[in-house]
Amino acid sequence: MLLGYLSEQIEFKERRGDMQTEICGIATDSRKVKRGDLFVCYAGVNFDSHSRIDEAKKNGAAALVCEKFVETDLPLIIVENGREQVAKLARAFYGFPDKKLKLVGVTGTNGKTTTTHMLAEIFKAAGYKTGIIGTLGITYGEKVIAPELTTPDPVYLHSVFADMVSNGVQFVFMEVSAHALYFNKIDGLHFEAGIFTNCTQDHLDFFGSMKEYSECKKLLFKDGRCDYAVINSDDELGLELIRTLKNTVSYGIGNPADVFAVDIVEKLSGTTFVLNLMDELYEIKLYLPALYNVYNAMAAAACAHILGINTVTIAKGLKQLKKVAGRLEHVANYNGADIFVDFAHTPDGLEKSLQSLKKLCKGKLYCLFGCGGNRDKTKRPLMGAVAGKYADFCIITSDNPRYEEPFDIISEVEKGVKPFGKKYVTVTEREVATEYAIRLLEKGDILLVAGKGGEHYQDIMGIKHNYDDNTVIKKIIGD
Repeated sequence: MLLGYLSEQIEFKERRGDMQTEICGIATDSRKVKRGDLFVCYAGVNFDSHSRIDEAKKNGAAALVCEKFVETDLPLIIVENGREQVAKLARAFYGFPDKKLKLVGVTGTNGKTTTTHMLAEIFKAAGYKTGIIGTLGITYGEKVIAPELTTPDPVYLHSVFADMVSNGVQFVFMEVSAHALYFNKIDGLHFEAGIFTNCTQDHLDFFGSMKEYSECKKLLFKDGRCDYAVINSDDELGLELIRTLKNTVSYGIGNPADVFAVDIVEKLSGTTFVLNLMDELYEIKLYLPALYNVYNAMAAAACAHILGINTVTIAKGLKQLKKVAGRLEHVANYNGADIFVDFAHTPDGLEKSLQSLKKLCKGKLYCLFGCGGNRDKTKRPLMGAVAGKYADFCIITSDNPRYEEPFDIISEVEKGVKPFGKKYVTVTEREVATEYAIRLLEKGDILLVAGKGGEHYQDIMGIKHNYDDNTVIKKIIGD
């Protein structure tokens, strides 16, 4: 593909050199540049890739996109903001594959992963070929690609879209993180529908305040990016979106909504309820426990409905979903006790999971969890307080300590647990903590192992060590 054609797809300030240069790929990381690639530079939060132009050229870069003039013998395109142009360049390079797909974006602090999986099952039941992009990775057809980021970087994202098109995918359900919106990763994409699940405290280490975090969530719905908006009416930001957006469909239980649920019956084995879908009633059976999965199901049902799927098929699809990896997933029974693994890594997420299990627990409720290092420190005592309020016994341990000392993280979590006077222990090594917790279990008890969910690693001092809660639990109980 010619450099001149690519340059015409973006906003540039100046072009220098041969615009007839053939471009074989696009790269934003100098270490990954291949011969013939267009190397896009920008000043990031912690790093300026302009400093790696020599390395990119050595690796075979054929041309540059920069935010300033640089001395080079390579063709050069100067832009205001390199990061903002990457998605546009990637779309054009891969032939605008997103235009051949029907996209649904899901944003929110919690619930994105489960909602996308529910949608995929519904649309499969309707006979469509589907793809999922999110925290658990990328799946379509027979392909399963391991997760890296919730929303992939634009170059990789559009390469995946192109491959999805070649594999006959029709609908793609993708998680859209606040970081992805902030960094313009989805610029140029058009969504058949956008879903907003909720907005609660997370990522304040990056965004600084809930206001800034909330503003980023709104970006999914800006400038007609979504034909329809499916919004949680029981969320404060959701109510604001309902008031300000056009073509909205609301769902909720506490506040008036277009889609709502009644006669909800929760069990450890799943949940049943009557769904009122735009005044059409239908009994829904989920194999997923917890009230928040009723919300996820309402979001998926509302979205599917406005995209033309009938209620019978929606119910069938929801019933087909047996589990979502690491999302309040029942992984074992030991000594008559039930063990669940959940991704809950925010105060709100942990509270909702513990609330749901507390209602169904016949014995003691145990909670094993930790907080990530080099992330929002303010949520650590808050999560401790949630665990102290709902669990009968807490095991505080490590969860991706990264470059922080695990004991220091645990000490901050302790501050929230102590005021409740509940019994707890601190065990730095997560596997040891898990075995300790499991040996406490008796008939009727429930253990929630929270924070990592479907992750397959423990991030310690920049190294991702193999670690999986599900596997560790089964090893301990000899399953």
